[in-house]
Amino acid sequence: MSILRVLHLVGSAVDDFYCDLSRLYAQGCLDNTANPERYEFHIAYITPDRKWRFPTDLSNDSIALATPLSISEAIQAIVNLKVDVMVPQMFCVPGMTQYRALFDLLRIPYVGNTAELMALVADKAKTKAVVAAVGVVVPLGEVLRKGDRPSIEFPIVIKPMNGDNSIGVSLVHTVEDFDAAFQRALSHTDEVLVETFIPLGREVRCGIVVNEGELVCLPLEEYALNANTRPIRSYADKLKQNEAGNLDFAAKESTHSWIVDPTDPITEGVWEMARKAHLALGCRHYSLFDFRIDPQGNPWFLEAGLYCSFAESSVISAMVEASGTPLEIFFDRMLQDVLNVHG
Repeated sequence: MSILRVLHLVGSAVDDFYCDLSRLYAQGCLDNTANPERYEFHIAYITPDRKWRFPTDLSNDSIALATPLSISEAIQAIVNLKVDVMVPQMFCVPGMTQYRALFDLLRIPYVGNTAELMALVADKAKTKAVVAAVGVVVPLGEVLRKGDRPSIEFPIVIKPMNGDNSIGVSLVHTVEDFDAAFQRALSHTDEVLVETFIPLGREVRCGIVVNEGELVCLPLEEYALNANTRPIRSYADKLKQNEAGNLDFAAKESTHSWIVDPTDPITEGVWEMARKAHLALGCRHYSLFDFRIDPQGNPWFLEAGLYCSFAESSVISAMVEASGTPLEIFFDRMLQDVLNVHG
């Protein structure tokens, strides 16, 4: 079997936070999937000044030593590398859309969902509209801009329209608390999604992988929440700064999140909703969805997160391993699926 030349697309054209987030996940992928007998890994690293670098690894020293290139120079470098497949590791909106589209133009296949679909799901309201049209149950919501007021009843959840990792998300119980939370969300985006708060029963994520054309639902991951003290997930539940001041994952102990037994009564209902959402959106390779389970056991779609970094701490990776498939086999299968389609 020939060695695959794999390019990891890392960094951000937006800011240092997204650069650090991308590097964190990409490093996890490199650590957990490296196999010199199977792959030849290369890294393309984009910084907020939109310069490209091709470091030998993701250490600060290697990135600093790499020559900054313009996009035209970077394209030539990528052509010279003759990569077989690209693994997208960028989480900013341009990274998930424009930079993926560049590889479509270069006719270099990549793992994961298309640039067009990533542009759609970056808009939470449009995503909800698409899945609701096929019967997926979603909370009542509306899009607000500066100067607008909500028309739905409190309590409400306020979210930046295109944010991730719960940045700028707030639960607001009264109209008196609305303005401050609204301004926090507006500091991240010009449009804000306001939704009816679904009382807490449970909160889970559902992953799907496509295996030989079949949608395979993975074991759910559940998060530890408390109706009184922690009714929604926050940024602190997902990311933190480590002692060196670098971005790191929040704790993944079993007290914070855990894999749900597939025989749990909520599983089938969530799987059904997730399949509908996957097909309605036109996902490929894999998908990931957040669901709120109300006290009566009914699943409500919250949002889509259509990415997988293949780091051990990535949610889909954890679900795949819980299903009995080692991460390295899952990674290789995804690459082979891409190459079989484009080969």
